[in-house]
Amino acid sequence: MAVIALAGCSGAPGVTTSALALLLSWPLEPGRRMILAECDPDGGAVLHGLLQGTLGDRYGLRNLSVAARQGDLGDAFWRQLIDLGSEDGTKDAPHDRLLLPGITDPAQAASLGSVWKALGVIFRGIAAEHGHDVLIDLGRRGAFGPSGVLAEQADAVFVVVRNTLRCLQAAEGRVRALEERVGDVSVLMINEGPYPAGEVQRVLQVPVVATLPYAPKDAKVLSDGAEQPRHFTRSPLMKAARTGSALVVQRAALRRARLDPAGARVGDGEVTRAR
Repeated sequence: MAVIALAGCSGAPGVTTSALALLLSWPLEPGRRMILAECDPDGGAVLHGLLQGTLGDRYGLRNLSVAARQGDLGDAFWRQLIDLGSEDGTKDAPHDRLLLPGITDPAQAASLGSVWKALGVIFRGIAAEHGHDVLIDLGRRGAFGPSGVLAEQADAVFVVVRNTLRCLQAAEGRVRALEERVGDVSVLMINEGPYPAGEVQRVLQVPVVATLPYAPKDAKVLSDGAEQPRHFTRSPLMKAARTGSALVVQRAALRRARLDPAGARVGDGEVTRAR
């Protein structure tokens, strides 16, 4: 299936919140899983945001550097995942929406230099061999530097942009740099400002594939673990995320078919066992 990377720009455009909204609303057939990997070198936000520190720091990306040195990265990856699919308390939840928490301190990124490429191979293997989807949260800086290999290996890269003048100005340089590194990119727009999608496309010269509403109250449920209001799953944010996730999947499939008609090639490195 698809490996999709989300990248941001300066001004905190809402990459992680958008990624969580997509994760929890992603269209999944029986037996398929969706994995969100927090690969922001500045640090992850979900453990102490949505999950409010309830799981401590036992899980996450930082543990994979040790596993890689021990030759156990393939198995260790699955042990670090947290199930977010049962957040609604349903007894028989399918455990199909999983999170790999990010590092808790930017200083930990230095130990992951050799892990990023191997993670890219794992993500490709999960998508190609097991039919699961992977969403990579690269934050504001992760599409560049050592972790940028994850953007290069993704089926599609989306820049999360708010349609305000300040964010559009910051996004122009980021979009051009990403195009040089990975080829064509797309935009996931947060509709906070006055500029319509067509104007954003004209300014950035890349397609706006999906739009999420600017909904601070609902967004705080995902970003800060605020109390979930009644009917949250039917809120404008989550409804738009369901529509947007389908559009993102379509965009990734089209780009993958164009770039690699024979199908994604999985490296011979890490073993990605089905779970």
